[in-house]
Amino acid sequence: MTDQTMNKLNDSAYNIGYIVGGGLKANLQARLTVSPQTVQEGAFVVVESGGWLFYGLVTDLQLGATDPRFADEQTESRLPPHLAKLLHGQTLYTNMEILNTLMMEQGPEPDSPEYDAWFQQVLEEKIYPIPAKTVPQHHAEVRLATAGDIAEIFGKPGAGPFFRIGDTLEQAHPVCVNLDKLVQRSAGIFGATGTGKSFLTRVILAGLIQRGKTAVLIFDMHNEYGSDDTASDTGQRVPGLKGKFPARVRMVGLGRGATIRGRTPDYTLEIAEVDVTPEDVLMLSQELNLRETTPTTLEALRTSFGQDRWFHEFKHMRVNAFNVDEEGKRFPAPDSVAAWAEGAGVHPGAAEALHNKLRRLFNAPYIVEEPAANALQQMVDNLDNGQHVVLSFGKHETDLDYLFVSNLLTRRIRSVWEGRTNDYRSGHQDAMEPRPLVIVVEEAHKLLNREMASQTTFSTIAREMRKYYVTLLIIDQRPSQIYDEVMSQLGTRITGWLGDSDDIQAVLTGLAGREALRGMLARLQPKEEVLMLGWGVPMPIVVHSRRYDDDFWKDLLGNNSKQSADEIMEDLGF
Repeated sequence: MTDQTMNKLNDSAYNIGYIVGGGLKANLQARLTVSPQTVQEGAFVVVESGGWLFYGLVTDLQLGATDPRFADEQTESRLPPHLAKLLHGQTLYTNMEILNTLMMEQGPEPDSPEYDAWFQQVLEEKIYPIPAKTVPQHHAEVRLATAGDIAEIFGKPGAGPFFRIGDTLEQAHPVCVNLDKLVQRSAGIFGATGTGKSFLTRVILAGLIQRGKTAVLIFDMHNEYGSDDTASDTGQRVPGLKGKFPARVRMVGLGRGATIRGRTPDYTLEIAEVDVTPEDVLMLSQELNLRETTPTTLEALRTSFGQDRWFHEFKHMRVNAFNVDEEGKRFPAPDSVAAWAEGAGVHPGAAEALHNKLRRLFNAPYIVEEPAANALQQMVDNLDNGQHVVLSFGKHETDLDYLFVSNLLTRRIRSVWEGRTNDYRSGHQDAMEPRPLVIVVEEAHKLLNREMASQTTFSTIAREMRKYYVTLLIIDQRPSQIYDEVMSQLGTRITGWLGDSDDIQAVLTGLAGREALRGMLARLQPKEEVLMLGWGVPMPIVVHSRRYDDDFWKDLLGNNSKQSADEIMEDLGF
C-alpha cells in the first residue's frame, strides 16, 4: 500500500465504499470505491447514517460484474489503459460484506470545542455503543475506522482499566481490552500449538499485575510464567513475571527442596495428609482408572478413621500381608488392607486394588504427614494482600500431579473466598470486600472435559464463582474437548489460529454472527493475529497482538522499571 493511500485512509473524511444492501440478520453489503487490496478481511469499518455511527467487521470480499462478458475477457490487453481503468470502476466491481455489530449516536467533530466533553461522557459510559438494532440507509458512506473510532469503542490505552492488547490490521491503531471487565467473568485464550498463546497470556497477566486491582494465581505446569525462559522458535530470552515484578509476584515450588530452572523459589508447598479428601481421589478416577466400587471403599475409610486420618491410615496398611495360626491356616495380618476391609464390610479385593492404584499418591513426595510450614495458608494470605502467586510444578509434571494439586488448592481457595464474600454481604463489621481473584489454568481440557467437569472445582468456578469474586483464565489448544457447559460460561474469548473445525465451532458456540466469524478465524495468520470477542470487548475484532519484548516492558513499566521503597512496601501490603 502506498504512503499516499495510507495518508488518505488515515483521514477520517476518506471513504472506501457505500452501502448497497443487506439487513439485520444478513450482513450488510457495500460497494468498494477503492482497490480491493486496500481492505482485508477482519477490517474494522464505520458507516455514518442518520446521525448514527454503525460499527462492523469486514467478513468477505466478492468480485462482481454488471455483465459477465466483461469479467470473462481480459480487457486490459484489448482496450487502451484509460478505458480499461474506467471499465474496472463501472462494469467490474468489488462488494464488501460487513458484520453489523454496534451503533452509537454520532458525536461532534473531533476538532470542535464540544468534542472533549462528549468523549469524557463516552469514557464514563454515559454515552456508549449498543448492539445494532437497525441498519444504515442505502448509499451510506463506509470508511475504515480511525484512531478516534477505535478509542470510542475500545477505550484509550492507559486510561483507567483500558490495556492495549494489540493493533488493527490495516492502520495499526491501538485496540484495548477492559481489564476490570475481563476479570468479572471467566475467560479463555485459545490457539493451536505454536500460535503464541503463552506469550499473549504473559502480556495479559502483566497488565493485570500492573493494574493492581486483581490477585492472580497461576498453575504453571511447564514452568514458563514466573521465571525467565527461552523462546523455542527464536532462542531469545523471555523475561518472567517474577523478574519484572519482584515485590508483587511470589514464586512457589511444589515439594520440599524444589527448584525452578535452577533457582530457589520464595517458598515451597507441601500438602498435609489431613488435607486430602476422598473427593480429591474420586476426581482422579479417569487418571487412576478407578473402579465403580471406589466411592464405597473411600466412604468406609472415612467412616473408620475420620476425615483427617483416613489417608494416613490407608497409606500405611500392607497389601497381601498374612499371618499363620497354630493350625497352619493363613489369615490377614492386623495391619493389612484385607483385615480392615473384612472389619469394615468392604470386599478385600476392591480395597487392595484401590490401595495399589493410590500408590502413586502415597509415593508423591509433596504429600507429607507434617508439612514444614503452612504454605497453603501463606498462598491464601499472599493473594488476599494483592500479591500474585505462580505455583511451578518443577519436576512433578505428570497429569496426575497437575490434576490433584490444582484441584485441591482451588477447592480450598474457593471455600475461603465464599466465606469472605458471605461475611461481606452479610454486613459483618470487620468484613471487607474480597479482592477479585483470577486462577490461570493451562491444559484446561484435562480438567474441564466432559468426564472431569462435574468432579473438579474448576467447573463450579466457571459456572457459579463470579458472584464470589473468583474467575478462571483458561489456556488451551483444544477448546472442543472442554465441556460445552463450561465454554458457554466464558465471558471473553481470545483466540489465535485453530486448524480443527471442531475447535473453531467450540470457540464460537453461543455467539451471534458465528457463521461470519468462522471463516475469519480459520484464516488468521499462524502467529500474532488473534480474534477477540465477548464480555471484555464491545465487539468482535481481529488484532495484531502485541509482542512480548523489551518495547512492551518499556511501555508498561517505563524506562526505569525499578520501584521506590514506598512502592515496594505498598506491593507487600504495608
